Amino acid sequence: MKSLKTCFAAFAVAAAVCAYAQDDEKETSSSAIGWTPVAVGIASPVQLPWGAAQWDVFGLDFNLFYSDASKMSGLDIAGLAAVTRCDMKGLQLAGLFNYGLANVYGARVSFGLNMCPNTVRGFEMGAVGLRSEIVGCDVSLLASVQHGIYGLAIGGFATVADKEMYGCTIAGIANVAPEVHGCQASILFNMAEELHGAQIALVNFAEYCENGFQIGLVNIVMSNQIKVLPIVNGRF
Repeated sequence: MKSLKTCFAAFAVAAAVCAYAQDDEKETSSSAIGWTPVAVGIASPVQLPWGAAQWDVFGLDFNLFYSDASKMSGLDIAGLAAVTRCDMKGLQLAGLFNYGLANVYGARVSFGLNMCPNTVRGFEMGAVGLRSEIVGCDVSLLASVQHGIYGLAIGGFATVADKEMYGCTIAGIANVAPEVHGCQASILFNMAEELHGAQIALVNFAEYCENGFQIGLVNIVMSNQIKVLPIVNGRF
């Protein structure tokens, strides 16, 4: 009974703080009705303070199943999925799914998918990573997929960049990027349209290599006079 009273008292204090925060719009995003230092619940909007995607959280956001904040700065924990509609700054942990609709600054960890249509600056770990670009480090059990990679990307099966890669990509099966500035390393296959750096795999392919090299069983540089070589190929 005593613990129950303590729990109600804590919720009352949090509600009072939230009511005060609602009137202070200096730090809130345009889509929020206010900010709160703590959001706790079962699944948004069944939380305190009440409301899905209506509150900016500067502190702790904890929901047993699903959390949904307008802007998040701090620690966000959800049993299944965590969603941030504006910028996320801090640490986000979810069982199956992390989704940031704006930019992400910090770290996100999930047993499933980490997704962001914009830029992630920091560290991510999960089964699959889908984003516009990663500036930092991504470790994905299955695949890391984005427009651009600026740092380190590790994929259990593959890493894919459909624009450019600056840094290093490591994959169990294949690395693919149109423009490579750095190193691609995999067991089976590396592919680049432009290679400025190194490729290491059983089979390496580059449409054009201005300065770089390939190490593998079969190395292909289409712009070279001798296009296919075993062991080592490249141009300096």
